[in-house]
Amino acid sequence: MKVVILGAAGGIGQALALLLKTELPSGTELSLYDIAPVTPGVAADLSHIPTPVKVEGYSGEDPSPALLNADIVLISAGVARKPGMDRSDLFNINAGIVKNLVSSCADNCPKALIGIITNPVNTTVAIAAEVLKNKGVYDPAKLFGVTTLDVIRSSTFVAEVFNKDPMDVKVPVIGGHSGITILPLLSQSGFEFSDDDAAAMTKRIQNAGTEVVDAKAGGGSATLSMGQAAAKFGLSLVRALNGEKDVIECTYVEGSGELARFFAQPVLLGKNGVEKILNYGTLSDFEQTTLDDALDTLRSDIKIGEEFVKY
Repeated sequence: MKVVILGAAGGIGQALALLLKTELPSGTELSLYDIAPVTPGVAADLSHIPTPVKVEGYSGEDPSPALLNADIVLISAGVARKPGMDRSDLFNINAGIVKNLVSSCADNCPKALIGIITNPVNTTVAIAAEVLKNKGVYDPAKLFGVTTLDVIRSSTFVAEVFNKDPMDVKVPVIGGHSGITILPLLSQSGFEFSDDDAAAMTKRIQNAGTEVVDAKAGGGSATLSMGQAAAKFGLSLVRALNGEKDVIECTYVEGSGELARFFAQPVLLGKNGVEKILNYGTLSDFEQTTLDDALDTLRSDIKIGEEFVKY
């Protein structure tokens, strides 16, 4: 199996590459690409780690050599948030980067599973879908917005409150991947929350990225936690492609369109990507109201992505 990271020299990309080098199954090829000339050096550095995963690094304007025969592509390329920016501020730069990289995926590995990490995910996934559609290779089951960071943050923060091992806490997160579109289903966490406590916890999860941006004081955004989240999702894709059953992740995909064209919720993964989009269950009154209030924003984010590719 071949796994590709586009944007591999960045903060997320390097953390993701390190984790995949140490955790991918034996015989997997890990292909690293970034426009930055340091990328082959990142690959050389990782190649000294004693695991049976082959690492190759590629740099320059053209990602094609890195993408040939890829099974999974994880895209983290783009600029990071700085203090005062929200994910939508990243759009003007990152939209063009995602458009070009996904176009190259369509040309070089049209059947690969593609995970979009680059923010704003609500919008960049829509861009990716339109590019693939224009190239005649779009399969909704094979395109994912990686929203796993919202899931691991939810587990961590809830575990802190209740003094539990975060590995034992599971909180589904639905909706989108920015601000009010992030909806942790605290009512399904196994813990009791009053409406006030649920509102406070939901707000913290929604604003957790800003918490990191501010704490880094201009030095970057969430790279290490995002790297771990992306590795978790990427490894789930690998396990599913290898035939493992019951691999379930919350991820942002194109579904029925009942609420929005793209929507994050639990999905069953398999050899073809999304095997089945799963029901996210019954929402509390607070969660239903929060979701209803977020849908216009989510739909608007998606429309921006669709129109970016049209014009």
